[in-house]
Amino acid sequence: MLARVLLKKGCIVPEHSHHNEQITYILEGALKFGIEGKQIIVNAGEVLTIPPNMPHWAEALADTVDLDIFSPPRADWMNKTDAYLR
Repeated sequence: MLARVLLKKGCIVPEHSHHNEQITYILEGALKFGIEGKQIIVNAGEVLTIPPNMPHWAEALADTVDLDIFSPPRADWMNKTDAYLR
């Protein structure tokens, strides 16, 4: 599953986890991720891989265009049960 995600500067994606592997490619801007007690900044042109079932959160450090790739596809996004994002 491929998703283009637009985040305004200061936007917080609260901590969550999912059974899907996630690859995040930042097209514009920057995101700060919290994973395993570490903070990782991913800038435009950089990629981050998040393993399945790994708790993580994100903060937009600038207006950001993010391309997320999930395997398998995110059923919670497709059926709109992803309450932590709504």
